[in-house]
Amino acid sequence: MASLRSQRWFGPCDVAGLMHRACLKSEGISQDALGNRPVVGICNPWSEVVNCNLHFRALAQSVKRGVLQAGGLPLEFPTIALGEYLMKPTTMLYRNLMAMDVEESIRAYPFDAVVLLAGCDKTIPAELMGAASAGTPAIMVTAGPAEAAVFRGRLLGAGTDLWRYTDDFRAGRITEQEYRELEAAMVPSTGHCNEMGTASTMSALVESLGMSLPGSAAVPAVNGQRYAMAEASGRHAVALANEGLRPSQILTAAAFDNAITVLMALGGSTNAVVHLLALAGRLGVDLRLQRFHEISARTPVLVNVRPSGDYLFEDFHRAGGVPALLWELRPLLSLDAISVTGMTLEHGILSGGTLNSDVIAKFDSPRERDGAIVVLRGSLAPEGAVMKRSAASPSLMRHRGPAVVFEDFEDLKRRFDDPDLVVDADSVLVLKNAGPKGGPGMPEWGQLPIPQKLLKKGVRDMVRVSDGRMSGTAFGTIVLHVAPEAAVGGPLAAARDGDPILLDVERGTIDIEIPADDLRRRLLAQPVPAPKYRRGYGALFLEHVMQAHDGCDFDFLRKRADEPFETEPLGVATGWIGGW
Repeated sequence: MASLRSQRWFGPCDVAGLMHRACLKSEGISQDALGNRPVVGICNPWSEVVNCNLHFRALAQSVKRGVLQAGGLPLEFPTIALGEYLMKPTTMLYRNLMAMDVEESIRAYPFDAVVLLAGCDKTIPAELMGAASAGTPAIMVTAGPAEAAVFRGRLLGAGTDLWRYTDDFRAGRITEQEYRELEAAMVPSTGHCNEMGTASTMSALVESLGMSLPGSAAVPAVNGQRYAMAEASGRHAVALANEGLRPSQILTAAAFDNAITVLMALGGSTNAVVHLLALAGRLGVDLRLQRFHEISARTPVLVNVRPSGDYLFEDFHRAGGVPALLWELRPLLSLDAISVTGMTLEHGILSGGTLNSDVIAKFDSPRERDGAIVVLRGSLAPEGAVMKRSAASPSLMRHRGPAVVFEDFEDLKRRFDDPDLVVDADSVLVLKNAGPKGGPGMPEWGQLPIPQKLLKKGVRDMVRVSDGRMSGTAFGTIVLHVAPEAAVGGPLAAARDGDPILLDVERGTIDIEIPADDLRRRLLAQPVPAPKYRRGYGALFLEHVMQAHDGCDFDFLRKRADEPFETEPLGVATGWIGGW
């Protein structure tokens, strides 16, 4: 049994120990409850501005029940709330801030283990990153998908179908009244997006990384089993505290390979690439963008969930969820990787595999044999870019067309529906200054809207290129995360209207076909953009954020080779009290 970290606060018979115990006794916590028992922190980003996480108060109570059942003391603490819909310019700007908040809270307080409640997109990687850096034993409970909406007799995905109906509205195929009916139906319950968006993808990857209980990823938010899983996670957190199993022992290079394999089989969100790179950097795991390409090349797409398929995440749960998918992927996985259960990944798979081969295909009869996400390089993206091939148009896998360039998001908003815009179906839409520094925060602007005059002609997809991201619920032939970004002088900054852009997915290339000397001259003539922030967190972000191919984390938060994982706050060992 591991020694309990919390006893450094509550064990000593001195003035510091007295004050630490007295503070909790003022909350009605007895000496018997304090005892020599594990203290489990419950990290809760509940907020009324994040509908995905609105059930977290009740979910936290279930976790507490499990902690108490196992003989621990649960202590809930808040963290900032990141909500994809209401937070501007993007939650990605604040992912690293939340990670810092979580890390420092875990480190500063007397927790022997933590349960991480996470739902809306960026809360999952942010909390994982913070917990990994803090080094305290941790387990994650994700929000679960929202109920499906029904519109015109069809079950809706909260994002994927929104994009499709919005195009229909812009093209005049549905009326304003019908669009308002869609709005009323769109989000019928709490929980995260119910397709294979970023939240669903990251929930599945957390389970495949071994950081949540087997079978927990896809349980719907309103299902009683979601609360039973939270209770079981609370019990298990006490076991983790006693055993001392830390995230660094679970999140190994083999675990990341497993997660990337699952990502490709899911047809998951491109955002997961950035988040896994950032998480690996927190642990000192040498994960490079090229590794995603290598694993994609060997991994078939098995999962039939929107936007890369037809079903919803709840259907994935009914088909066996992550345990069934892991069974089908056995030949490609490191099954001896350790999970929070203390057992290997192999113990968390569903023997026999898929319960519905139309939702989770068999390994030997996949939906697609090509990888879901491809990494592209070339003169337009020397450090790489990504594209979700599984949600793109096969006819555009090799495409050459003239660029239609938008200098930033404001330029895009002003001109994309201008009837005088020189654009046709063969054009390549290019958006600059949507990256980590240019956005700032790398917003989900990469799904550039198809100009209205083309929508009315029946155009449904075009090649689009940017240094930004797109929602995991989005679809189309869209090249994202171009690195280096335009705002730091990447080649994208030099792109002009009419420049030939060549996309060749089979070769893994994205090129701007102008002479190299011309490209260099254009870049030298580019003005240095003024920083978007000059004070506060925004200024800190701009100074320290890394590029997309490094995960967009802060450079000072990546683990150094000589840095230990387990660091303690100043004063704990000496019994020091703040202010004395």
